[in-house]
Order: sequence, then C-alpha cells, then structure tokens
Amino acid sequence: MPSTSPAPVQTQRRRVAIVAFDGISPFHLSVPCVVFGEGLAPDNPFDLVVCSVDPAPVRTSAGFALTALPSLRALQKADVVIVPSWRNVNERPPEPLLRALRAAHARGALIVGLCLGSHVLAEAGLLAGGRATTHWEYAPLFAQRFADIKVEPDVLYVQEGRILTSAGTAAGLDACLHLVRQQLGGERANQLARRLVIPPHREGGQAQFIQQPMPKARTGTRLGRLMDAVRARLHEQHSLDSLAQEAGLNRRTLTRQFKALTGSSVQAWLQAERVQFAQRLLEREPLSIEQVAERSGFGSAEAFRLQFRQSVGVSPSQWRKTFAGA
Repeated sequence: MPSTSPAPVQTQRRRVAIVAFDGISPFHLSVPCVVFGEGLAPDNPFDLVVCSVDPAPVRTSAGFALTALPSLRALQKADVVIVPSWRNVNERPPEPLLRALRAAHARGALIVGLCLGSHVLAEAGLLAGGRATTHWEYAPLFAQRFADIKVEPDVLYVQEGRILTSAGTAAGLDACLHLVRQQLGGERANQLARRLVIPPHREGGQAQFIQQPMPKARTGTRLGRLMDAVRARLHEQHSLDSLAQEAGLNRRTLTRQFKALTGSSVQAWLQAERVQFAQRLLEREPLSIEQVAERSGFGSAEAFRLQFRQSVGVSPSQWRKTFAGA
C-alpha cells in the first residue's frame, strides 16, 4: 500500500523536536531519539531536542525522572515534531500541546504521532478527513471516537502529506526510518538500519503483527532461500506461479505461508524489493532510467516511473537528483 509522501528535500540541517510528558515510556521516547540522534552520528544532519508538556521533573513509566527539559516553545522552530506516545487514551491532551501542534503544522512542519501519539494528533484536529493508524489494540476506540478519520488498524504506518502516524512499539522505528529514507536517501537509511540491527525497510502497509507465525524449522528456511534467490534475480519476471514452483509449494500454500511469515503478500513484498533496489541504483550508478527499470524488473520505463512514484512519492529522476552521491 503506497503512502502519500512529500518530495524528498536536499540534505540540510533540520530540527527534530520530540514531545515528552509525565508517565512516558522510556522505550517510546528512545525510538526517535536513537534514530534522529546517535544513530546518525557522527555527521548527523538533524538537531535533536526533547521538550516537555509537563513541568520538570518528568517521571517516566520506569520510575526515573527527566530534568532540565525545555518547554513546548521548542516546537516553534522545529521542522519535524514527534509525539512518541501518550499516557492515557482517555485523557485529552492539554490545550497548550494541541495549540502548539496545530501551529507547527500550519507553518509547514512535519507532524508525527507514534503509537498512541496518533490520538494526540487526532485531538488536535490534524487527522480529520484523512487516513491514520495507531496501536491495533486501541484502533476500535480510535475509530469510534474520531469518526471523520479513516483508521487503518492493520498497517505499520500511514503518511498523508505532512502527517505521519504509526502503530505501536517497533513500528515507530519503521516510521522513523521511513522519514530518514525520505530525507537522506536509501543508502543512509540502510546504514542506519544496519547500525540499529533492524530491517532496512518495511512498507507502511505491512501488517502490524503476524497472527500465526510459522515455525522456522518448517517454513522459515525454505521461504528465506526463496526470498534471497529472488533478490538476486529481481531483473527477471516473477509470478506467483513461478515462485510457488521454485519453492516447491502450490499457490495457495505459498500465499498463506508467506503472509504468515512476513505479514505481507508475495506481490507487495516483490514490489517493495524492486523499488528499494531501484533506489540504490539511482543513488549509486550512472544508469539511464530505462536501464534502472530493466535491472530492477519493472519491464518498462513507463511502468517503473508509475510504480516508483506511487511507492516513494516522487519520480525516479527527482530521487536521483536529490540523493545521488549523498
């Protein structure tokens, strides 16, 4: 499922403001901190600041406290504002926070709600009429409370223009890595993912959780070999039938086991792999658009341009102009 994404921008110093609050989970706070902070060291193009809704000291859910945090005034100069969660979905966030979020969005900042932080964005009125996601456990309540928002409870993250919302816990890492990929390009995002020891890219439309994980001893090795083999031959035309035959399975079994193992359909996974490979080629190689399309398996330059724009939000040429040599 493609996300509606703004065009990537040239690398420049940008301020990322993260909103802390009394009762915050240290993990939720650490996700954007590590992605936009130490994870990109030593040449980090982001200036990171953690500010607070509540007066110091801000107590965390783990029992320790945070002190000397700046106030919400830090949001006034932020290019990206991240609400990493919220302490209680039944508690309306304070009006100063809601006003600060609306003001930041009005002047062009990118606003991010991770996990229950999407509820804060909804209370601020920033999600009205659009799509959003949140932790699957609270999605029914979210949909009931905010009837003017199209809630997508089964995805990792959703981007609508300058608004990004994610599911819970680890999906926040995926959403933040998605932003790094937009801003700094695929190569830098992949380097960061390797440093954090996480998958380099998971599509926003991938399922939040796998309902029935398949035992690795039974299917993980077989499907893992298939996925590695396909990655090495993305230029070839793969179909569900050909992949099922290669895996020694019928179509229905491959579809079911692939979904159970990865949370994604075979075709969605293949499309994502081709787009990511094309991104790397555009960033690294002096190839024509036609050559990139051929090597990544899109069949034609026209199909490549269409699928790339739907997945990334910009044209292949725009991506190369922004990130080649970055």
